[in-house]
Amino acid sequence: MPPSLTDSHCHLDFPDLAGDLDAVVDRARAAGVRRMVTICTRPRLAPQVQAIADRFDGVFWAAGLHPLHVADEPPVTVDELLTLARHPRMVGIGEAGLDYHYTSETAATQQDSLRTQIAAARVTGLPLIIHSRAADDDMARILTEEHRNGAFACVMHCFSSGPALARAALDLGFYLSMSGIAAFPKSHDLRAIFAAAPLDRILLETDAPYLAPPPHRGKRCEPAYTALTATVGAQVFGLPLPDFAAATEANFDRLFTKAAAQKAAA
Repeated sequence: MPPSLTDSHCHLDFPDLAGDLDAVVDRARAAGVRRMVTICTRPRLAPQVQAIADRFDGVFWAAGLHPLHVADEPPVTVDELLTLARHPRMVGIGEAGLDYHYTSETAATQQDSLRTQIAAARVTGLPLIIHSRAADDDMARILTEEHRNGAFACVMHCFSSGPALARAALDLGFYLSMSGIAAFPKSHDLRAIFAAAPLDRILLETDAPYLAPPPHRGKRCEPAYTALTATVGAQVFGLPLPDFAAATEANFDRLFTKAAAQKAAA
């Protein structure tokens, strides 16, 4: 049997996956991926994402306003997120964050939205799920400022930023999530950042349907490929795959306590 794994970040509601979702989930389970967190990037789509989590055992969901959508969606509110968080399978806030690669003109609005979602994470006790691209300095500054105002838990989703942001996040007690990018042949510097991080702060994810690891790079990604990234992660940390998998499972349970409680109850 393959070791148990969790895909801590995927998008099962996206059209690329929604058409054959039963088969996608079946392949994930066959690969050892027993749990998945599917991410709602626009709060108005929460009913569809929640329905997917309700449909499959071991599937949880999170909700927030993605930074790329702040210009074309209503501002997210703390009360809105608190209402969504009442659902038993809603286990995280986000993905929230900053993305200046495509939309630097909305930087101020992105920052306001990020701070709102940090407040919701603080109130709910659910982990914040961060998207950061081409915004390392502002991201480190805001996370540090906000953490001083009141602690919150956080994972840097699909971490592919530089060592300074990694260190800032780790110093705050946050987690780094390893996606298929870490398995790309040229990602030497990124693998070095993960290798320097504490093992007890590492999560796994796919960001499916995006960022498929080799040998599927350039094709549709799906949660089953968490196992491929886990194999690379085990090599990075110099561990047998079962030991690395067990460590990431313990890390997920420590961060996503609401999901872990349901596993314990089962």
